[in-house]
Amino acid sequence: MDVGRQTHATTIGRWLMLKHTADRVLSSVGVVVISPLLLLIAAAILVDTGRPVFFLQERAGLLGRPFRIIKFRTMVKGADVVSFGKIVGEDSQLITRSGGFLRQWSLDELPELLNVVRGDMSLVGPRPTYVYQTASYSPEQKKRMLMKPGITGWAQVNGRNSLDWSHRICLDVWYVEHWSLWLDLKILVRTIGVVIHSTSVYAETSRRDSIVDGNQTPTTPGTGTEDSQDKEDHYGH
Repeated sequence: MDVGRQTHATTIGRWLMLKHTADRVLSSVGVVVISPLLLLIAAAILVDTGRPVFFLQERAGLLGRPFRIIKFRTMVKGADVVSFGKIVGEDSQLITRSGGFLRQWSLDELPELLNVVRGDMSLVGPRPTYVYQTASYSPEQKKRMLMKPGITGWAQVNGRNSLDWSHRICLDVWYVEHWSLWLDLKILVRTIGVVIHSTSVYAETSRRDSIVDGNQTPTTPGTGTEDSQDKEDHYGH
């Protein structure tokens, strides 16, 4: 049994190495190919709201290690302070005119390809969360940090921002436990449809993040119950 587990772990390790190599190669090529688009977006932001063009923020990466995520700025200057602890909805007055367009088509995420090139992120994986949120994770929820965060992920193609935190984390944990290159490919293909249809770009309304209020741990479906089994079956399809 131990030999079998070791062989399986070795195989998974090799596939993960292939995943990470492919990440860096594809993202490097992607940055070169879309560089004219990146320059065009940067110019549009400068004309609309001026500097800075990019939004840099500390997020939790692999095993919870912090890194600085790179995105195009889509909100007014200083919005990161005003909106801390809040989930931004479509009704938010903090989103700029150019930012609304970028968010609608997920173009604000394109600079994250640089994070993939650097090795901080992957093309596919759980979305990078705030460091303060990980302090409230249960041991089960911490599994989502066993994979590099991704530009897109299983939660993004199964509800995106319309999901509450508990469902999103459950989807992320399911992805980590069932990861395969085929699953990554499936997610990448489904992401195209999500972006084209601008599905669940925002939460319905702006609201407080329950994790901030009282540092509450987001609830996840319990194990061994009919309710949890129904949710797990749904997440897995």
